[in-house]
Amino acid sequence: MLTIYHAPGTRSIRPIWLCFELGLEIDIRTVSFTPEFLASPEWRAISPAGKLPLLQDGDLTMFESGAMMEYILDACGGGRLRPAPGTHESALHHQWSWFSESTLARPLGIARMMRGGDLAGDLGEKVSTCLAVVDEAVQDKSFLLGETFYSADIMMGYTLELLRRFDLLDDRFPNALRYLEQLKSRDACQRAMAA
Repeated sequence: MLTIYHAPGTRSIRPIWLCFELGLEIDIRTVSFTPEFLASPEWRAISPAGKLPLLQDGDLTMFESGAMMEYILDACGGGRLRPAPGTHESALHHQWSWFSESTLARPLGIARMMRGGDLAGDLGEKVSTCLAVVDEAVQDKSFLLGETFYSADIMMGYTLELLRRFDLLDDRFPNALRYLEQLKSRDACQRAMAA
C-alpha cells in the first residue's frame, strides 16, 4: 500500500487525488507544514530533503509531486488517466503536466522568496500570460486534451486552485475558472481536498 504524507492545501493533494481517481487504497498520514516540523530531526529521518509531500512504497521514498504522479501511473495506473506513450497526445499531456508546476506555479515560489515583494505587481503579468494560455486551451473543451480527463488535469487543477487562493485566477479567465470548478466537482478531488 502506498503511504502519502500530507498537509491540507499542499501539493500532496495531487498524488492523493490521483490515487482516489484510480480507486487505490492508500495510507494518508497528515503532518504539520510548519518550517519547524519540516526541519525537525523526526521529519528529516523520513524525508532527508525536508519536503512535503512524501510518498513511500516499500523501500521507495519520493518527495516531488509530479514524479509521484508518474510513478503511481506506472506502478498502479494500468494505462488509465494518461494517453498512450509516444503519441502526440502523450507529448501534450507531459507538456501540460510540467507547465502547471514549472511555468505557471513558479512565480509564486519566486514571490515567496522575495519576502514582501508585490506578487501582483512583480509577477502578476507572467502569471496572467500563462493563465491566458490555459484559458484558451480549455475554451471549447472540458479538459486540457479534450473530453477525456487525464492526470495532467490533476496537476493543473491544483495549480489553478493555488492561484485562485492568491486572487490571481479571476474573472479575466472565465474558461479557466469553469474548468477549475468542473475539476473540483469530481468526487476524487473533493475527497483529496478534504483529506
